[in-house]
Amino acid sequence: MPPNQHDERVNADGVTVDGFGREWATFDHQDDRTEMRKAFAEYFAIFPWDRVSKDAVGVDLGCGSGRWARYVAPRVGKLYCLDASGEALDVARRNLIDRDNVEFLHSTIEDSPIPDGSLDFAYSLGVLHHVPDTAGAMSACVRRLRAGAPMLVYLYYALDNRSTLFRTIWRASDVIRRGVCRLPFGPRLAFSEVLARTVYWPLARGAALGELLGANVSQIPLAYYRDKSLYVMRNDALDRFGTKLEKRYTRADVIRLMEGAGLRDVIVGEGAPYWCAVGYKP
Repeated sequence: MPPNQHDERVNADGVTVDGFGREWATFDHQDDRTEMRKAFAEYFAIFPWDRVSKDAVGVDLGCGSGRWARYVAPRVGKLYCLDASGEALDVARRNLIDRDNVEFLHSTIEDSPIPDGSLDFAYSLGVLHHVPDTAGAMSACVRRLRAGAPMLVYLYYALDNRSTLFRTIWRASDVIRRGVCRLPFGPRLAFSEVLARTVYWPLARGAALGELLGANVSQIPLAYYRDKSLYVMRNDALDRFGTKLEKRYTRADVIRLMEGAGLRDVIVGEGAPYWCAVGYKP
């Protein structure tokens, strides 16, 4: 499918899929760094590892470079790494070459060969807000879970826990994103590189200094990156400003979406990154 077209039979946007393939080829997260281990702990802070056995079978829905699968695969029996981008899967294969319990699937979850009721767990971090039918993809994943299995989801938040000023700044930045994401990949990457160095890095390091001096920096834009490397900032700037299809959800939206997909006992994490949530198939 050409990258500027959308196949209505497939729950994937061609331009977005192509963009992420190029993104993960550029930022492959090949190195296993302390920084990534910390980020993994943040995303999985509410995940019920005590309910996942060493023989468990699960899926990384939208695995990208395999940066999270690197830490999940050693804990379980088998992990499906699924992505709509073949280029992204090539990166994941290289990063997970030492893991013989990983199976790579070039597919959307709806079209995947994973049988219904076969998975012991699932997770999808930063993916489902980039697909045309978010609810449909989540429901398709839940169908493949066994009864009682958990699913961890991270969806972009609608800044519902932020100040009016914070949301105003974000809206202005989103106007820029809507223009940048239409550019060819080269200019998108160049713009994100400049942005990471001239906006992300100064604000993040300023927040780090403020925190060191005892200030509450939670409402400073990009304070989340105060302990992150420039590499992560560059990656996330491209992710944020270079992606065509993006949706945002309030905390209440996330709960409704997960319950609508068939999950119960949904718990939403209270800390960053917002919003991470886990629910269980009844």
